Amino acid sequence: MSRSELKKKPPGLKIRPMEVDDLAPVFHLGEKLFTANTVPNLYRTWDEFEVVGLYQSDAEFCFVAEIDDQMAGFVLGTVISKSKSAWKYGHLIWMGVDPAFSRQGIADRLANFFLETMLDEGVRMLIVDTEADNLPALQFFRKMGFTNPQEHIYLTMNLSGRQQPSPEKKGNGQGKK
Repeated sequence: MSRSELKKKPPGLKIRPMEVDDLAPVFHLGEKLFTANTVPNLYRTWDEFEVVGLYQSDAEFCFVAEIDDQMAGFVLGTVISKSKSAWKYGHLIWMGVDPAFSRQGIADRLANFFLETMLDEGVRMLIVDTEADNLPALQFFRKMGFTNPQEHIYLTMNLSGRQQPSPEKKGNGQGKK
């Protein structure tokens, strides 16, 4: 086996459907990867409700990658179908690889496994989104065959440092008279 083949398929790599016992490890890996410090403009936050919600509603589109029984990465997604449309849309929502396993082709394998699952499901359009300045992710997804990037602007307002409105401001929005 050539060196590039070894890089693309690490020995012992297995991709399998996510199980209930994977919820905590997937969540904790995501906590390590998706932080406000590394991705300050996240318009969607990584939290346990996101992971559990996707697992509960779309377990058939949630997968983990393991190397020798150790979690190396995950991919979480969904399928959207409109009742009046013949089209099914797949959405790759979250994907992450443990930095300890980076550069071993795990992200490629996860993305391809997810793509094959979407094809088996009859999906006609696969969607992924990422930060406009996340150049490694953009390069990866372009390499995987995603095209036609659309730019969106998401504005955020951090309310954690703001004071609660006074009691007279609550209610009908007109204040106390």
